[in-house]
Amino acid sequence: MHPLHKPHSPNALASTPCNQRKPSPAPHPVTLMPHVRNVLYIMCDQLRRDYLSCYGHAHLHTPNIDRLAASGVRFSRAYTQGTICGPSRMSAYTGRYVSSHQVAWNAVPLPLEELTIGDYLRPHGIRTALVGKTHATPNLDALQRLDIDPDSAQAQPLNEVGFEAYLRHDGIFPDSPLFADKRESASYTHYLREQGYAGSNPWHEWANAAAGEAGEVLSGWHMRNAHLPARVAEAHSETVYTTDRAIDFIHEQGEQPWCLHLSYIKPHWPYIAPAPYHALYGVDQVQAPIRAKPGQASDHPVYQAFRQHQESVNFSRDEVRLRVIPTYMGLIKQVDDQLGRLFDVLQSNGRWDDTLIVFTSDHGDFLGDHHLGEKEFLLEPAVGIPLIVRDPRAAADISRGTTDRRLVETIDALPTFLEALGLPSAEHRLEGRSLIPLLHGVETDWRRYAIAEYDYAFQAPARERLAQPIDRCRMTMVRSERWKYLAYDGFRAQLFDLENDPQELHDLGADPAYTQVREMHQGYLFEWLRGLKRRTTISHTEIDLRGQQFRYGEPEAEKVVQIGVW
Repeated sequence: MHPLHKPHSPNALASTPCNQRKPSPAPHPVTLMPHVRNVLYIMCDQLRRDYLSCYGHAHLHTPNIDRLAASGVRFSRAYTQGTICGPSRMSAYTGRYVSSHQVAWNAVPLPLEELTIGDYLRPHGIRTALVGKTHATPNLDALQRLDIDPDSAQAQPLNEVGFEAYLRHDGIFPDSPLFADKRESASYTHYLREQGYAGSNPWHEWANAAAGEAGEVLSGWHMRNAHLPARVAEAHSETVYTTDRAIDFIHEQGEQPWCLHLSYIKPHWPYIAPAPYHALYGVDQVQAPIRAKPGQASDHPVYQAFRQHQESVNFSRDEVRLRVIPTYMGLIKQVDDQLGRLFDVLQSNGRWDDTLIVFTSDHGDFLGDHHLGEKEFLLEPAVGIPLIVRDPRAAADISRGTTDRRLVETIDALPTFLEALGLPSAEHRLEGRSLIPLLHGVETDWRRYAIAEYDYAFQAPARERLAQPIDRCRMTMVRSERWKYLAYDGFRAQLFDLENDPQELHDLGADPAYTQVREMHQGYLFEWLRGLKRRTTISHTEIDLRGQQFRYGEPEAEKVVQIGVW
């Protein structure tokens, strides 16, 4: 637990049964064991939590993810710590807030002194591997300062933020000559060529492009092509390829313990899907956008600046939403089908019985809600994420198939892994909390609020429109039981009453009737800032041992040389 977070009333936090249809239970009985042996950490990229059937989508049925929810716990109020890939993922891998690990945007390297999942697990004999995306950037300046060759074996775990890169697949590299080396070194490039897909950039020309009437390549970067099927066969598409490699890894490990981060790059753009997934959904299955009535949208200057971004202008057009969202749904459906394959493998080889499974997303996607595109704002479509956790042990039977409404965060994954595996905690570093007590029905104090951050200094259009200096572009979300408070450098706060306004359409940030609510949440923000873990090089146990020397008057203290005694 974060040292300054306090509990809700336990009665208000009781888990409730999932109200979605429940698939048939797993055929294997839950085994009795003190600790799980393996961890499967599944992450999608840019997946909204309300685009899964177990989270209430009316048309997009995801029976395999639902299967996981029916045998685990679905957290209905889970939040990412950052709404773009780099910051969010580094919080997931370190168990720390963005302000602590300092990766404020994409292509920002993680400080070498930050420990990640692999650093905690590998010393205990647990192979910690990656299949898919991390968005990690090597810290070349720090490696040079320490005289470490960035291409050496010593540097590889640092370059891969602690993972063994069984298969690194971060997605597309543009056709620019600047990316030629990266395109050629990508394993998916070589895989596609082995399957007969020619070209200097088959990732783009086949997996993320459609064919025109005359056979010309129609780029998936252009959203006008989203309704067309990708040129690649579905069996060779990215989602299938990634799942195949994950299954290979699990078979290869046999009975040896492992932690696998299976990180899909979809449904992140380019919004283009292979057949038949490009045509599974139609415009009549697109949910209406979440938007304030004309003339009632917030006039907050930061929100207005983001509405002027090109992606926001595009997604504010109905023809764009109706062209893109069916394909976005198809990409999610393909992920669900592939997870069905993977879960069947786990059940057939016994790994379903000894593996902790976590399914989540790094962030969401506005898709035109609030007249916004992409995900760079701290409203629910971007900052709210799916989180489903299945603990195979009998102690978790009490919570299977339930929905938990407590406020949980991306940073809770790593502490959960450590407790499930029976490994030492690192409370002097980790800012998240283990979810195991929640899964096992153990009464526990819990956090009063969730935190997310975003730094728009990297987005010159918004920064320049607002005339903000680079170091004054931070926004921070404080999400409490009822309220969402958004704080900005140099501008008034926004406030939303999520109990009465769950779609965040009415900004109460300037309403004098809510002054006390805003002040309370400003206090939460300061409380959180004071509680960030800065003393990370010495454990609490070591500090306590040293502190014993200062118990004056006790027999053991006589053995310690006292300095400054009269």
